[in-house]
Amino acid sequence: MTKVDAIREILEANNGVATLEILYNEIEKYYPAAKNSDTWEAGLRGVLYREIRENKNFKKIGLGLYGLIDFKEEKFEDVKEDTVRMHSYIEGICIEIGNFLNMKTFTADPSATYNKLSLSSIASLKTIPDFTYPEIINHTKKIDVLWFNEKGFQYPKRAIEVVDSIGTLDRALNRALQLLEFNLSFYILCKSEHVRKVEKELMREPYKRVGERYKVKSYDEILSIYQNPMLFKDDDFLKVETHF
Repeated sequence: MTKVDAIREILEANNGVATLEILYNEIEKYYPAAKNSDTWEAGLRGVLYREIRENKNFKKIGLGLYGLIDFKEEKFEDVKEDTVRMHSYIEGICIEIGNFLNMKTFTADPSATYNKLSLSSIASLKTIPDFTYPEIINHTKKIDVLWFNEKGFQYPKRAIEVVDSIGTLDRALNRALQLLEFNLSFYILCKSEHVRKVEKELMREPYKRVGERYKVKSYDEILSIYQNPMLFKDDDFLKVETHF
């Protein structure tokens, strides 16, 4: 079996799609000698990227997922009318963007899926770091998506809530408020037609006092960033401070 065959077997075992981490973890099942070299990871990526470049066998999906060449990826248009699917779709996008920025990523919805992968298999953290008091952590781990700095002691650098309906907004705002003493911004993502309603809510107490900490973006804006992060490199969403 060649490395190409092994990668194909891994993808087929994972519904046609995988992250690099999944490929690294499972390659020896199908190619036992895969890790014999000190540079085996680069070698595996080289095979994968060559096939993608030559439009053979595999393709890249989004920012960090890889699939069989005939894999049918989820599209925004496919899920926009389904509230449950849209929620996990946007969460998946935000996890991918965080990974792309070399942040450590965590989600409160590990069993939800994005492009047939569980969010837990895309996020780089399975549990939330013990960065503060247990009472705050208990609230924090319910936030939809969190980004943490990669090096040193891990602290939250971005708290992201996906608000499907205005009825869930207060809970989302309050969860983020628990992290007020930390150096991060709180992002509320919602449908375009809800942006003004969210901004109006932020003019109320207690949010008004710290209104500059809350950022509101529509699903369309986040999708545009995801599709071409280099084009939006100056957008505030991508500017994450990694120091205090």
